[in-house]
Amino acid sequence: MILETAEITVTDAPAFEAAVREAVPLFLASHGCEGVDLHRVVEGPSRYRLLVRWATLEDHTVTFRGSEAFTRWRALVSPFFASPPVVTHSQGIAL
Repeated sequence: MILETAEITVTDAPAFEAAVREAVPLFLASHGCEGVDLHRVVEGPSRYRLLVRWATLEDHTVTFRGSEAFTRWRALVSPFFASPPVVTHSQGIAL
C-alpha cells in the first residue's frame, strides 16, 4: 500500500472541508483507492493533511491524476489553496 500525504494550507477552512467532503466519492471510485482521511493540523488550523491510501503508486500518479476525477477534485478544492500542496508518497515498513 502507498500512502499519499498532501500537506495543504488553505484560506477558508470551512469551505475547504466542505469541498473535500464533496470530493471523497471521486477518490473512492478511483481504481486502487483504498481510503481517504483529512486531518487538521492542531498547531496551525489553516493547515491540513490529506491522507489517501492507494494500492500502487501508479494508481495515484498515473491513473487518478490522468482522470476526470482529478480534474474535478482540483476544481473543487484549489480555490481555497493558500499555496500549492506538497505531496509525498510513503510505504509502510514491517517492524
